[in-house]
Amino acid sequence: MTATSSTEAELIQRAASGDSDAFGALVQPHLALFHNGIHRILGNVADTQDALQDALMSIHRDLPRFEGRSRFSSWGYKVCLNAALMVRRSRVRIHEMERPEPLALGPFDEHGHHREPDHLPEWQVEAQAHDLVEKQELRDCLNRALDELPDSHRMVFVLKDLEDWETEDIARHLLLTPGTVRQRLHRSRVLLQARLRTHVLGGRP
Repeated sequence: MTATSSTEAELIQRAASGDSDAFGALVQPHLALFHNGIHRILGNVADTQDALQDALMSIHRDLPRFEGRSRFSSWGYKVCLNAALMVRRSRVRIHEMERPEPLALGPFDEHGHHREPDHLPEWQVEAQAHDLVEKQELRDCLNRALDELPDSHRMVFVLKDLEDWETEDIARHLLLTPGTVRQRLHRSRVLLQARLRTHVLGGRP
């Protein structure tokens, strides 16, 4: 028994054979999921729409090779993330001469070391990232905080802490060293922690 339902499998078969109505019915329930996943990476409405269109074209093209061993939504979501990565790479090439503004690192210096003792809560972002995005009252706060991250740092955080990619896979897709991925991930967590700790701790200092 596969992870694909019989109704979904029928839609996939029809869509793979060229039935546009079946393809629309297949992807419609998952469009919000696909859109949100792309937007978390790109943080730009226009780029998100472009990447979503590219992803839907890729899904339609590759549908005959989908074997139903995983949920269609999971497979399609990965296609969407790859489309977002491709759009980001194109954007980086256009702006490759621009340097991002330095992050406000709070109690950490540019090397990730504490500048001075601080009373930051003992809260591990990586252990709670998935729980946070599932809670409606925190979702908007997290998205706003993600929007404030530079593209390069938001991408790493989303892929690692929200999508659970391996560090080596992130490095390969973003053409970075694993060490650079870990450094950007650490800086992203610091900034996000500063924004979210009040919500997580219920306002306690």
